[in-house]
Amino acid sequence: MNTVKIAGLVLIIAGVLGLVYGSFTYTRDTHEATLGPIELAVKEKETVNVPVWAGVGAIAVGSLLLLVGQGRRKG
Repeated sequence: MNTVKIAGLVLIIAGVLGLVYGSFTYTRDTHEATLGPIELAVKEKETVNVPVWAGVGAIAVGSLLLLVGQGRRKG
């Protein structure tokens, strides 16, 4: 499998996941402080919304890459 086909598959999978879930959440540390034996940390939850057009675009570009990868093999 060449890199063009792998990139196409990754884009298709990412696009489908983006359409199915619509958003993903992650936690990031914003502030940390140590006061003697006490440690304080502030963690914020961030949500990233994946637009529908981005998911559809990733699927389309991934499909195009798979078709281009097959076309090169015939030559």
